[in-house]
Amino acid sequence: MTFERKLRCAMVGGGRDAFIGAVHRKAMALDGQIELVAGALSSEPGKARASGQDLGLADDRNHGSWQELLADEQRRPPGERIDFVSIVTPNHVHYEVAAAFVEAGFHVVCDKPLVHDSTQAEALVKLVRKGGTVFGVTYNYTGYPMVREARHLVRTGVLGEVRKVTVEYNQGWLATAVEEQGNKQAGWRLDPARSGSAGTMGDIGSHAENLAATVTGLSLESICADLTAFGKGRQLDDDGHLLLRYSNGARGVIIASQVAAGVENDLRLQVSGTLGTITWRQEEPNQLVHSPIDGPRRILTRGSPWLCESARLAGRLPAGHPEAFIEAFANVYLGVAADIRAHLAGLKADPLAADYPRIEDGARGVRFIEKVVESALSERKWTAFT
Repeated sequence: MTFERKLRCAMVGGGRDAFIGAVHRKAMALDGQIELVAGALSSEPGKARASGQDLGLADDRNHGSWQELLADEQRRPPGERIDFVSIVTPNHVHYEVAAAFVEAGFHVVCDKPLVHDSTQAEALVKLVRKGGTVFGVTYNYTGYPMVREARHLVRTGVLGEVRKVTVEYNQGWLATAVEEQGNKQAGWRLDPARSGSAGTMGDIGSHAENLAATVTGLSLESICADLTAFGKGRQLDDDGHLLLRYSNGARGVIIASQVAAGVENDLRLQVSGTLGTITWRQEEPNQLVHSPIDGPRRILTRGSPWLCESARLAGRLPAGHPEAFIEAFANVYLGVAADIRAHLAGLKADPLAADYPRIEDGARGVRFIEKVVESALSERKWTAFT
């Protein structure tokens, strides 16, 4: 498919010393559909402009603050403005920036968690619906081809009625007091003012919830949570366990830890139904194991011709050539790009192409974090999710 031009993107946050900003830039650039043309890459004006210079941004589109960026884009003729903004700041900045750009009529991609609380989330949902803008949330694990195949198998009844959903997400980078050694990521992620009401459960537990919801389509009914801060003096959790009850009667478990010493980024999903089980690991992302009740276990591989159309479209290379994290992230951006192009043409996007997590997914994720914290602080065994 050919396009008249690349979509123009601006970025807020993600400058020097940031981790996720570089990932976003690589992902959006991968398929040649999007170009970064403007930015306000740090909350520190000098660092913001230096970061923009590092990336070759034009001086007149390299700004010291997101307010300057927005004002400049609004002054420009419509044909020169950005098509969307990508927000990759610490969590506490998300709402103000996202709301301002949405109100100005710009499309938005925002990192997760979406915002700090449900009040902000609901207000942002209303703004997006009122303005009719595209709003993507980068739950990037949904972009893996084999996650999309897992979704297909569950949603088409291959597993029968879902009974059990288990997601484990274990990391070890907070096993020591890295926040006392100048680690920037640990510094803000363990700070309630910047990270929000949860630590590990907000950071990677929210990914686990979204992965389970995306693959199964099940609705949470209630939660039983246990959160712990193993690190001395930490105000937010670095480890957590959840029991889940779904509205269809299924049960679930989410385990999330960032103090699993020696573990890198071990995300695992298992879904069991009346007719079989599927298992996927992020560290072996090109394989999906399907264990039917009435036949031999089979290993499905990315790029294979017998996968569903969504999984096939999410791959770029022939089978046997590994694809992983950046490509999955890029698939989220491809979905957003397809939706934006449809908006520009006055058309309704093809759901197969515009496959990405939306504002409603982000809002549900915020409510999930709140309910987990509420449950962990409660003496009750179960906390209602709705």
